[in-house]
Amino acid sequence: MTTPDIDTITDVTVYSEGRWHPGTDVHLADGRISAVVPAGHLPHGRRVLDGSRGHLTPGLVNTHTHLFQAGLRGIGEGLPLLAWLSAVGEEAALLTPERAYATAAAAACEALRSGTTTLVEHMWPHPSPAVHDAILRALRDSGIRAVLCRGVADRADRGRKWGFDPRLMQPLKEALAHTDELIAAARGSRVEVGVAVPNPRCLTPEGMTAVRAYADERGLPVSLHLLETTTDDAMCREHTGAGAVAYLERAGFLWDRLLAVHCVELDAAGRATLARHGVGVSYNPLSNMRLGSGIAPVPDMLADGLRVGLGVDGAASNDTQDMLEALRIGAYLQRAAHRTADLLGFPEMFALATNGANRVLGLEERPAGVRPGMQADLVLHRFERDYACLPVHDPGATLLTCASSRTVAAVVVGGEVLVRYGEHVRLPSAELAAGLGFTAA
Repeated sequence: MTTPDIDTITDVTVYSEGRWHPGTDVHLADGRISAVVPAGHLPHGRRVLDGSRGHLTPGLVNTHTHLFQAGLRGIGEGLPLLAWLSAVGEEAALLTPERAYATAAAAACEALRSGTTTLVEHMWPHPSPAVHDAILRALRDSGIRAVLCRGVADRADRGRKWGFDPRLMQPLKEALAHTDELIAAARGSRVEVGVAVPNPRCLTPEGMTAVRAYADERGLPVSLHLLETTTDDAMCREHTGAGAVAYLERAGFLWDRLLAVHCVELDAAGRATLARHGVGVSYNPLSNMRLGSGIAPVPDMLADGLRVGLGVDGAASNDTQDMLEALRIGAYLQRAAHRTADLLGFPEMFALATNGANRVLGLEERPAGVRPGMQADLVLHRFERDYACLPVHDPGATLLTCASSRTVAAVVVGGEVLVRYGEHVRLPSAELAAGLGFTAA
């Protein structure tokens, strides 16, 4: 069941064109913004969302997560990446469609609660089509906008150093054929489909050629973990005589629909190569901190012309789906690394979090904040709901430094209100908790 679309958000302070505009009405029609005008300038529609004393922004775009990990919070705490992957892999091998649905629904609703209106789901390869189908169903039920990237691999290695866990693999042709089925099933919804590759070590050169051709023919994005640690480079050099970026370039697997996730160990030559091919990057500060992977060179990436988006990563390595937390820590981590307080302020971080990698992912671009014509994917904050955000000297600074899901009063996707004061309007919290194994006494 869906809730009616709203027609007008009244008397709100809107972030648009890099500035905050108080006393504004935002009119919506057919899932898009039709007008942004002074309050009372146009007649209100029948379905009104009161925006008085609120601050309205575009929704956040989480460029990387693994939804099934909502059932694995805290797993492998203190383990380095490869050992952590082994622990998560054991759980992934046991994943059922029912569990996949419950965890994906809970993670998507948690993401919405922090103002995320779009997420990129990087699915692990899994031999059961029903698991992938269940995640698509959960995304559709949540109402969130999403890019569902279906996992593929064609090189087996239980140790994950030069390949992927064979228990989770299926023949590449079968995986791509099922991706076509997902595309058909998602048609007409807010979910688009892409392809997910665990890392450069999991596809043979022939596999890369096949995946690239498949994605090009259908205009799909591809999400790829790249250089999260030194393992990618070390293994690629050992087996191919070239570093990870050179190996990908040689295989023709760098192009403007590829999203490279993490890139902690990306050096200057690698940055130049990715920028030359138009590759996008997903910056995931919290999971990189949790797993001790390091700090992605984001300021250098931006200076070199790379499109960088913000990511939360899965709930087994963050361990939340809170984009506002990633927004804050993403800035603070870079400031600590570079020992400067004026790095990545609100305008820069908000641009990363709403528009940084949209072009690569095939999402609508939102370079100017709330504006007529854009999809009505919006977040209404009420800072007075949390006295720890008061007083508000600068709304942007407040959003960056102390806002949280507590200040999110409403989340709108395609004109539909999905979250009101922390509660998803379609999927009740008790239902989501029960899906994760909790029942009230």
